[in-house]
Amino acid sequence: MFIVTTQTLENYGAVDSDGKFENGNAYWKFKGGHDYLVEDLDRPQDAMAFVAALVMENDLVNKEFPISVMTASEWVTLDTTSNYDASVVKHVSPKWYHTGYYIETGDDGCSSINT
Repeated sequence: MFIVTTQTLENYGAVDSDGKFENGNAYWKFKGGHDYLVEDLDRPQDAMAFVAALVMENDLVNKEFPISVMTASEWVTLDTTSNYDASVVKHVSPKWYHTGYYIETGDDGCSSINT
């Protein structure tokens, strides 16, 4: 299992204007991202490509893309020494991605299936 982390960007310039670089109206800001626990794949590059296929967004307002991949055990080690929060990891797998669902654990520790 692997943890793939994504980064999101938001173009504030697209709120008040057309948001285009060519017109001097682009104003991108880093926003949050998500952590995806990828099951049923054996290679980190496959996990990253799978998450990219699920979430990559590239328009004038928002962008989301994978920025790192590590084994789940490496992530757990980081989780104990920093502010990583296992309760917000989204569980995904190529065995059931076609359903349009992912599993997310809430603050109460209970898992739910979301679209």
